[in-house]
Formats: sequence, structure tokens, C-alpha cells
Amino acid sequence: MTTARVLGRAAMAAMLLIGVTTGARGQEETPSAGRGGRGQVVRPAELLAMLDAYTVMEAQRALQLSDTQYSTFVARLMKLQENRRRNTQIRNRLLQELRTMTLPTATVDDNAVKEKLRALREHNEQAAAALRRDGDAVDEVLDVRQQVRLRLLEERLERQKLDLLMLSRKRAAPPARGRVP
Repeated sequence: MTTARVLGRAAMAAMLLIGVTTGARGQEETPSAGRGGRGQVVRPAELLAMLDAYTVMEAQRALQLSDTQYSTFVARLMKLQENRRRNTQIRNRLLQELRTMTLPTATVDDNAVKEKLRALREHNEQAAAALRRDGDAVDEVLDVRQQVRLRLLEERLERQKLDLLMLSRKRAAPPARGRVP
């Protein structure tokens, strides 16, 4: 992806995050953005790309990466992010399969459940090792202060994502009866 495209996506993601978090602070909603409105729909893949671009933009700002660090850092960070997502998807799939297998209405095969639990344990161990390797690869590019700032940045971005999720759920929920917003 070209630098201009990354910066364009980063700017879009920043506007999205700034706009939503500003709305969360109590500013008036426009009719099209509020409940029942039909704003622009963003596909999950596009949202992930925007969040990745925003992460890169914020990392560049917070870590003050040199030109020699930048390209290596971005490539390694994107690999780490992709592996995190993939491992989360696999883990969620395994948990869903366990959930289905253990429903009250399901015929329980203890051996199949034990095998699925074993698969989940193995996945968790492999994912942890892979994420440690990917995290170490990112850290190799950074000095110790940048490593600390990256951890703090990741924590802040994760909090912002959770805030956005809660806000979107709040906006999507029907208003409570008898209460005036």
C-alpha cells in the first residue's frame, strides 16, 4: 500500500474515531446518524484497514519512528495485528464448537468434548508463542522507551475501540420506554 493511501486511510480512521468519541461526549446526534438513521455502512474489512492505518499513524506520532525504523516497524506490526486477529477468530470458533457440543439439548460425547478442549489448549499455547515471537520482532526495531510507548499506545487504542463498540451498541439499542433521552 502506498504511503499516500496509508495516510488517507489513517486520516479517515482518525476522523471516524474522533467523530464517534466526540459524539460520545454528549454532542447532539444528527437525524441520519442517530437511531434509525442510515449512515454510511463500513464493511468489517474496511473498518479493520482503517483501524490498522490509524494505529500506524498513532504509532508514528507516539514512537517518533526514524525513517529507517518505519517500514520495518509497520510490516512487523501489521503481521502481529493480523496474527492476533486470526488467532482470536480460531479461538472463538473453537469456543463456539464447545458451546454447541455442550448445549443442554445436545447429545454429549465426552471424548469429542475432551478432544475439542485439547485442541483449544494447543491453539492457546501455539498462539501465545507466535504472538510472543511477533511481539519480539516488533520490539527489535524499537529502543526501550519506544517499546514502553508502544505498550501504552496499544492499551489506549484498545480502550478507544471498546468505547466505540459500547457507543455503537448504545446507539443501536432501542430507547427505553417511559424515559426521555
